[in-house]
Amino acid sequence: MEYCPVKYPDEFNQDISKNKAVHVYFPQAIPLVAYIDESCLYLKENKCRICEGVCQNNAIDLSQKPERKEINVGAIILSTGLEPYDPRLREEYRYGEFVNVVTSMDYERLLSSTGAYGGEILRASDLKHPHKIAWIQCVGSRQVLPGGNSYCSAVCCTYAQKQVIITKDHDVDCDCVIFHNDVRSYGKDFERYYDRTAALPKMRFIRSYVTIVREDPVTKNVTVRYSTTDEGVKEEEFDMVVLSVGLNPPKDAEGIASKYGIELESHGFCKLDPTNPMITNQPGIFISGAFQGPLDIPESVFSASGAGSQIGELLDYRRGNLAKERIYPEERDVSQEEPRVGVFVCHCGANISRIVSVPSVVEYALTLPNVVYAQEQLFSCATNSAKEITDIAREKGLNRVVVAACSPRTLEPLFRDTLREAGINQYYYEMANIREHNSWVHAKEKEEATQKAKDIVRMKVARACLLEPLQEFELPVNKNALVIGGGIAGMTCSLSIANQGHDVYLLEKDAQLGGIARKLHSTLEGLDVQAYLSDLIRKVYQHPLIHVYENAEITEASGYVGSFVTKVQSIRGVTEIKHGAVIIAIGADLYTPTEYLYGEDDRVMTNLELEEKIFQEDEKVTGAESLVMIQCVGCRNEDRNYCSRICCSQSIKNALSLKEKNPDTDIYILFRDMRTYGFKEDYYREAANKGVRFVRYEPQDPPEVEPAKEDGKSILRVTVTDYVLGKKLELDADIISLAAAVLPSEATKEMAGLFKVVLSPDGFFKEAHVKLRPVEFGTDGVYLCGITHYPKFIQETINQSYGAAGRVLTLLSRDTVTASGSVCEVDENRCISCGACITACTYGAIEFYESPQGRKARVNPILCKGDGLCNTKCATNAIMLKHFNDQEILSEIDALFPEAEEEIEAEGEEAKVVNL
Repeated sequence: MEYCPVKYPDEFNQDISKNKAVHVYFPQAIPLVAYIDESCLYLKENKCRICEGVCQNNAIDLSQKPERKEINVGAIILSTGLEPYDPRLREEYRYGEFVNVVTSMDYERLLSSTGAYGGEILRASDLKHPHKIAWIQCVGSRQVLPGGNSYCSAVCCTYAQKQVIITKDHDVDCDCVIFHNDVRSYGKDFERYYDRTAALPKMRFIRSYVTIVREDPVTKNVTVRYSTTDEGVKEEEFDMVVLSVGLNPPKDAEGIASKYGIELESHGFCKLDPTNPMITNQPGIFISGAFQGPLDIPESVFSASGAGSQIGELLDYRRGNLAKERIYPEERDVSQEEPRVGVFVCHCGANISRIVSVPSVVEYALTLPNVVYAQEQLFSCATNSAKEITDIAREKGLNRVVVAACSPRTLEPLFRDTLREAGINQYYYEMANIREHNSWVHAKEKEEATQKAKDIVRMKVARACLLEPLQEFELPVNKNALVIGGGIAGMTCSLSIANQGHDVYLLEKDAQLGGIARKLHSTLEGLDVQAYLSDLIRKVYQHPLIHVYENAEITEASGYVGSFVTKVQSIRGVTEIKHGAVIIAIGADLYTPTEYLYGEDDRVMTNLELEEKIFQEDEKVTGAESLVMIQCVGCRNEDRNYCSRICCSQSIKNALSLKEKNPDTDIYILFRDMRTYGFKEDYYREAANKGVRFVRYEPQDPPEVEPAKEDGKSILRVTVTDYVLGKKLELDADIISLAAAVLPSEATKEMAGLFKVVLSPDGFFKEAHVKLRPVEFGTDGVYLCGITHYPKFIQETINQSYGAAGRVLTLLSRDTVTASGSVCEVDENRCISCGACITACTYGAIEFYESPQGRKARVNPILCKGDGLCNTKCATNAIMLKHFNDQEILSEIDALFPEAEEEIEAEGEEAKVVNL
């Protein structure tokens, strides 16, 4: 495929094949290429071969045969992914029968700019825009029926909300309905996302099971039947129905298991070790991603990095043996040359080109001053497209490059690298964002978007002509790590780093390691938490490279990536620790309820307190006739608009434990949404089968608790509205258990200040990127893991802790780290020592020093992050941010308003005439 000359769809003629078996497609790593499907006559009957003969580049070779290769490796990671559920297995979904019933995967392709209709949402029946769409949740999930899966697929609720939001971006008046059971928005920021979706105009969440009834033979609209607590059974017609399909194990899971000798669990996913979900029963074979079970993208990334870290432990003795240093050509000095600018305009599949006329932008770019070359590319970020930029820069003698594509946040390093490969300083590169800043926000204004793209390119070309070469510099890396927090997350991360040969300094604020896990006795799946914790603590204390500091308090922190210095006060006295990386794993706190008589009546307790009493076999609890559990206490409200994630499963666990000890106990769980995602759904069903009763309440009508007497017995009376029965229930309870919220640790703000990291709106630590860098901070060299990031279960904590260790090792395994050349610099002749810049800098990169001219501000380039805040504060323009100086920025403004610049110049000429 790398020789396929097809670049754009209009160049390709698939009629060269008798059966139209040759197509084009849009891969992400390479440009548009041809591929051959199963209808090929040569593949079926050894006939034809026309395509092979007409291919100009000898890219098609139908005589190729499969090859078997043997590769010697020290470890294997099985990242087999998953398989979307096929709704054809259940006739009632009418998928494949009703043309406007599609799966969520089908709909995702409709939303994609590289999809069948170029990103437009059209019905297959008539190619018209649907104006009323229904999403049906739990298709193939949470079903103990033939053709269904008993578990929850975990991701469907949120991806359906995403699809609604994007649909509304296309058509704000589209009537959207999500038919659901529970809305399981349990992830970080998911509750806010749910609220955002629910607040959209013409958007309804309807809690109901749904039946697809019929298709209109003329309009092809689809009628569904559902029921509500207010109106009973009713029918409604929709232009399109989207089936939110669940996640199945990979197709050949049994074959994979047989080939590698690993065990599967009852659902067909890999059987997990609860103390390390990335290992299998076969030493040296690890798993990551959805083969563990239904996972969202961030959790998949955790596990992938974590599996890599454990392989690092296994193969540490081989580290660096196969690595090859990348050699760049010698950089040529072009600072004295006239600017020769090359402009590359990206289609981004169709993300840009379906709105912006890319050929028109290319043609316009060639008219701009100093532009000597311009062309379009399907995917500029593709491997061969990047190489094309390098080759053309050499061939045409370019000394500046502008890529008009997407945001520089992710891909700027890639494009800068293309200049380095061409022997040009990487800071001669400039990126024009014509996707996020243009095509994505002007989808209905194609002409205006094309003009705006030209304006943006003109601005960036003007700026590129003034760019200056900058040099990055290497910093030594201290090979030690500092881990703050001695819970499961901190200890797991410490062990993985230490097992790869690095000294770890583990700080714990309390007198004992263990964190919040010391209060847990078992998991829902049956893990003995205290036995596991004791073994983990033993391993930590016995490891020669882990240095534990109990009762520790950080008094001072300074430094930068690869070279931090932290002062710690502990029972050892004051210790100064030098280290190259920081991992924050300080855990979380628990909400102390102020509602439901907590603190006033000892019969009202939290879930953790209930678990302790069950473990101790407290007669008041195990002998109780009736117990009521109330969910979402202290969260999912105005003060804390997030889901604490673990509470529903904790309540199910306690309910099952009590039922095991006393099957006659009446247990009620009052909930808003039962969020027992993944395989925890099976335990939810088990609890219901054992007589645990579930009553849903709404936040505007929460349960009420008051003391009362019944037949002379002192009880707690819980009053709650049952929306199914349509009446108030009075539940007499001996014990009430509250699912109290998980709160950010009290030390969170202090740690954020010490290590210059940021917090989320809910007060938990905010990662650099939720999917691309989920265990890293924006501050280089600082990482996070565990419940301090967001509430999570032990298994998820272990995944993330190994993941953080994996990312830390990418730093500590290097001898040096590269610092950016785009940093601030002080002109001491202009500095008046006002200190405004020091106040503005959140990274502590600026300080006063005594110069021959007196006290002046000085920038530490290692600490400077180049955010430019100090520039805006400086009253005398004494600070300049390299790569974003005044001349470069003003050139863009002048290019945006060329008429204004001409007027100013004309006025200047008139003034000269008057003076003469």
